[in-house]
Amino acid sequence: MILQLENGKRIDLDDGFDLSITLRGDESNPRAWYVEAPRFEPVRANGWTGSVKEGGDVNFRDIFFNPHGHGTHTECLGHITEEIYSINNTLKTFFFEAHVISVTPELINDDQIITLNCLKEIENQLSIEALIIRTLPNHKSKCSKNYSDTNPPYISVDCLPLLDRLNVKHLLIDLPSVDKEDDGGKLAFHHGFWSVPDTPNFERTITELIFVPDEVKDGKYLLNLQVAAFENDAAPSRPVLFAQK
Repeated sequence: MILQLENGKRIDLDDGFDLSITLRGDESNPRAWYVEAPRFEPVRANGWTGSVKEGGDVNFRDIFFNPHGHGTHTECLGHITEEIYSINNTLKTFFFEAHVISVTPELINDDQIITLNCLKEIENQLSIEALIIRTLPNHKSKCSKNYSDTNPPYISVDCLPLLDRLNVKHLLIDLPSVDKEDDGGKLAFHHGFWSVPDTPNFERTITELIFVPDEVKDGKYLLNLQVAAFENDAAPSRPVLFAQK
């Protein structure tokens, strides 16, 4: 199906790039924040089992996972507020003009930081509704890595004024967090991006633990961002990119 955009570009809706990481019930699943691997377990009750392999009539499994620690997820400001606002009630539209940028974090002391200098490629843009950051090197090990206690790269708060000027509403990144793994609980970038507590911004979302394939080149796309209908501050999500031709 071909979609004609107002800017004259065309989108092939049958040819998208899925940026989500599959949730798996074993140690190959990516994880962060010291959580164990997700568990997929057949329900067992009153002599009945939810496993066809074990003699049940259907596969009927409980799934135990953490949205923040087990893969691609989208979160709203409820992640850092006393009241738990729901991403399901925050994200009401699902198609956005997007821009992909690849960055190499700068090594500062013992930290790898996405600095303002890393984002210089987009400084001359007028606006970016959804900004997708791919960190380099782009190893496929991101799809199975245990990030706990590894001090992954993060974004400097010095980037916030640029994102504000560009009116970025949706920020997507292939890291477990936009903030430093151990920052004493400050979560400075989260607070600055959502302007919490001074002027809370309910429109903005952050999507973490994506994977942007190498065949996706830097530049402009159409983003379809769908989240599971969880009444929670974060939920598993599936961002899909479509090239503008």
